[in-house]
Amino acid sequence: MNSLSFKWHQSISQIEKKDWFLLTSNNVNPFFQWNWLNALEKSESISLLYGWKPNHLTVWNNKRLIGFAPLYLKNHSYGEFIFDQAFARLAYQLNLQYYPKLIGMSPLSPVEGYKFFIAKNENQSEITQMMMSKIDQFAIENNILSCNFLYVDQQWQKHAAEANCISWVNKQSLWSSNGEKSFDEYLQRFNANQRRNIRREQQSIINNGIQISILNSDDIDLKIINKMYLLYKTHCLKWGQWGSKYLRSEFFEYLINDEMNKNIVLFNANRGDIQDPIAMSLCVTDREMLWGRYWGSNEEIKNLHFNLCYYAPISWAINNGVTRFDPGAGGSHKSRRGFPAKPCFSLHRWYDKRMESILIKYLPSINNLTAKEINASNNEVPFKSMS
Repeated sequence: MNSLSFKWHQSISQIEKKDWFLLTSNNVNPFFQWNWLNALEKSESISLLYGWKPNHLTVWNNKRLIGFAPLYLKNHSYGEFIFDQAFARLAYQLNLQYYPKLIGMSPLSPVEGYKFFIAKNENQSEITQMMMSKIDQFAIENNILSCNFLYVDQQWQKHAAEANCISWVNKQSLWSSNGEKSFDEYLQRFNANQRRNIRREQQSIINNGIQISILNSDDIDLKIINKMYLLYKTHCLKWGQWGSKYLRSEFFEYLINDEMNKNIVLFNANRGDIQDPIAMSLCVTDREMLWGRYWGSNEEIKNLHFNLCYYAPISWAINNGVTRFDPGAGGSHKSRRGFPAKPCFSLHRWYDKRMESILIKYLPSINNLTAKEINASNNEVPFKSMS
């Protein structure tokens, strides 16, 4: 291992795209691909101005890239969707400075899959531990209180656990296929009352003269993606300071390039003219999984959100052999529409012994409560087997 070297990068553009492709064979979900992370940085949706400073770690064997950890220094907790205010309060009580903190995730995307990307022929555990040591060294030298890996890949989690990361359980929603061949067949999962409710919600959109059109790849041009951005912007502004508008228009423009548009699916609600949408939702897919990300509407129409962000994407997934659909963070109404809860995991390292000792004792009980909450929530999903 004497030939290994480690480097820190203030932009993913400092890492050659060809090296990234050789490392991963591009076999990663879209949110961790070089193009996606680069679009976030180049559009300045992720930048020091907005409290995200790229601080990526790479490992090299001579001139060959064998490891990469997407990391960011942050001076706030927005855009993570893992709510660590209790940690921040504890730090304050201990007279510790909580920010900046080091974060590992795909920025602004509560999407499971974070890991250290390590070449297949390398010892995953050994390289993981070496990278953790470099992160620890960096944090201690720069007076950083914590390093936090969010929405971690569950296969990689064991390697991180071996490196003494502490686990925190949260929850997210997930639709999974049972091999249905149509949306009507999928509805048979539900009890009779909820089947009627969903059909009523679908019919209400038809009664409003609205159709939902699906746009893929070459169907999505600059004009339509700019309309998607404006709808997203309008939706975020409705919520004022809680609107979570993070992405700039330039990021949406990156989505239509030839390397990224294959992962994008737009669900377009209109009254006959696709170029004049009432509302749209933007989803991302790798043809095995679908992720719901952004939506917006020009009109307040009852049930439109459910149809555009849940029912139409589920139908698309069924028709295209996609077996899982993550609809995004939040929303207690998801479980009633076919999205049971599941655990997701974040991993943490603290560089103050007092804070670490308190949280090591505290988190197991919180994780146990979250597991009970997930079970209770799923017992109320209106599927036949659970009714």
